[in-house]
Amino acid sequence: MTERAPDPADPALVARLVGWARRLGGRAACGPVAVLAHRTGELVVRTGGVVVKAHAPDVRTADVRRRLAFADRLADVMLGPLAAASLSGRTVTLWPAGTALREADLPDVDWAGAGGMLAALHRTGCDRASPVPGCGAPARVRRAHRRLLAGPHATGRRALAVTAALATLPAWLLAGEVRSAGGRPRTLVHGDFHLGQLVHHAGRWRLIDVDDLGFGDPAWDLARPAAWYAAGVLDPDEWAAFLAGYRAAGGPAVPPDGDPWPVLDPFARALTAQIAALAIVNHDLDLAETYVACCRRIAAMYPAGAAGE
Repeated sequence: MTERAPDPADPALVARLVGWARRLGGRAACGPVAVLAHRTGELVVRTGGVVVKAHAPDVRTADVRRRLAFADRLADVMLGPLAAASLSGRTVTLWPAGTALREADLPDVDWAGAGGMLAALHRTGCDRASPVPGCGAPARVRRAHRRLLAGPHATGRRALAVTAALATLPAWLLAGEVRSAGGRPRTLVHGDFHLGQLVHHAGRWRLIDVDDLGFGDPAWDLARPAAWYAAGVLDPDEWAAFLAGYRAAGGPAVPPDGDPWPVLDPFARALTAQIAALAIVNHDLDLAETYVACCRRIAAMYPAGAAGE
């Protein structure tokens, strides 16, 4: 497996996005253009003081609008969009530009504050009449595995380790079910929480990205930091601050005190496998080796499918 540069963004789509952003954003949208991200069918472009996103081709504009309605109700937690529309058959959204966190910023992250933001999101309870679907976190894990199996490394030792780690998970987890019998809460969940979803704008931090926002088990949003901690990427003090901030703000995903791992363990295993799968697909060798090693430990520690039933 060798390193390779990412495929270039589609210049025609970039031009259409910039044109749409400038028609709606006016002077604020005039300025330098930079492609911020383009992967898995998405394209994110900054133009001047705004950011425009073309969502994956299978994302429906009506679904995004329903999710944005929830984001608008959570102005203290989520950064709201400036506009949403369908452009050339693609769902597009326009956002005020902010400064996103990066993994290089790990030592400077306000982990307690990040935990408190997630807790505020999770305190939004379940409205069973809501048109918002279940959170997209389980589907993201399944998609990452499918991409791995569809690629040239599907039968390699790294891919086998990822598959073995996923085999340790209970069926209900990746099906997106919430174990009501175990007293688990069902709340509004971000569904794809990571550092890049924290944006500093107008003097405050906010969460962005509504693509996977929906109701589900809030432990999904703690799973990635938990996986970082288990892999040694997140310092124990930072993990403790994140967890303390979440608990202090009334976050329902874990008990208010005591060991959180009986709850978080299967979710963290799922995110470990997802991170490993995408690192292999994206030819990120260092990241792949770190998380594939974790997958091997998971497969060795847990009987396939037994834990968490």
